[in-house]
Amino acid sequence: MKTIQRLIGYLDAVNEATGRAVAWLTLGMVMVTFTVVVLRYAFNIGWIAMQESITYMHAAVFMLGAAYTLKHDGHVRVDIVYRRLSDRGRAWVDLLGTLLLLLPVSGFIVWVSWDYVVSSWALREGSGETGGLPWVYLLKSAIPAMAILMMLQGVALALRSLLVVTGHPEATPEHDPTQEL
Repeated sequence: MKTIQRLIGYLDAVNEATGRAVAWLTLGMVMVTFTVVVLRYAFNIGWIAMQESITYMHAAVFMLGAAYTLKHDGHVRVDIVYRRLSDRGRAWVDLLGTLLLLLPVSGFIVWVSWDYVVSSWALREGSGETGGLPWVYLLKSAIPAMAILMMLQGVALALRSLLVVTGHPEATPEHDPTQEL
């Protein structure tokens, strides 16, 4: 059981570090957006690369921060029933949801996006706009990266839930939905 808890800790740490790192991009988005607006309206200067960089940062925050949000139980859900369940009942819902939905869908996303991303890398695909960013292939790489990070966090969630279901109270989830509202 200690090995499972250690594995859960490592998986959580990967997504915690990734989420905290990409969170800083929100500050970058604000600063770049401010700069774009000032350049456009004060100096009548447009800069396509700066405008595209906002899109890149926005995509990175959402795609690479999704698993961090899952780790902290921050995704939207209809929890009218879920929050009324016992810890064990919630663990069952989390375990089944992870095994039947999260892991298969994430695996499908990796499978479907793989050739798309590989061909983009082979071409070193760049922006279709003159003066745009030359790294579209990096942006597209966020698609399978998001799915892989979600799968890693899904494994952590499934293992944590399995420990709760099997009666190990020290493995209860970090977030308690009964404390909301």
